[in-house]
Amino acid sequence: MNSTRREGERLQKLIAAAGIVSRRAAEVLIQDGRVTVNGAVVSVLGSRADPARDDIRVDGRRVAHGSPRRYLLLNKPRGVVTTRDDPQRRRTVMDLLAGVRDSVYPVGRLDYDSEGLLLLTNDGGLAARLTHPRHGLERIYEVRVRGVPDAAALRRLARGVMLEARRTRPATACLVAAGRGAKGDQALLRIGLMEGRKRQVRRMCDAIGHPVVRLRRVQFGPIHDRVLRPGRFRDLTKAELTALRRSVAPAGKDGDGRKE
Repeated sequence: MNSTRREGERLQKLIAAAGIVSRRAAEVLIQDGRVTVNGAVVSVLGSRADPARDDIRVDGRRVAHGSPRRYLLLNKPRGVVTTRDDPQRRRTVMDLLAGVRDSVYPVGRLDYDSEGLLLLTNDGGLAARLTHPRHGLERIYEVRVRGVPDAAALRRLARGVMLEARRTRPATACLVAAGRGAKGDQALLRIGLMEGRKRQVRRMCDAIGHPVVRLRRVQFGPIHDRVLRPGRFRDLTKAELTALRRSVAPAGKDGDGRKE
């Protein structure tokens, strides 16, 4: 199905609104032929559909509309993939959400070997704002590295290092403790990033000569939880959701997009 439909809403908007992926990522799904409407593949950007009458699917899964919004906080353990499905049949974050029937998706990602706080939702609009670089939502990590970075190395992390010919944005980096590890040759750092490039923390630490041994995200924007155990999840509280919305709201608007 390669003709562009003129009625209804744009497919990428519908997919994003359903909380599956951001609008930009939805465009990639469409171009890759992973979206169908009434059983026919739609691969042309700008195609439209009517969610009230059309059967819209991504990778064979029906795109649900009008379902209640759900906002979950998961403490992802190591050895789990941040995706809905994995071709290698590894355990995914979805396998940890026992009893959750809503079609939620991860907001951003954590590497297979990383752990810590991860948000999942079916609110595509909020997910897109949370991951958009212009909002600069801070993520804070506790990072155990080999060796003990000196003040100069920490300043390099804070100023930004070159990764693939592009410097990382200014960050925060401080030494929490030295003498970690069985041999006492490791250090614990606290690093705050305002961007989310692929495996960024690990690559930054490699760049200063202190490879990561263990990486845990302890805060996502205003959201943090020291009690939530690895592999467990919970719904965000009303106060947390309000704070999260406000952290990415346009200037002069509150967390619901209204003028203050």
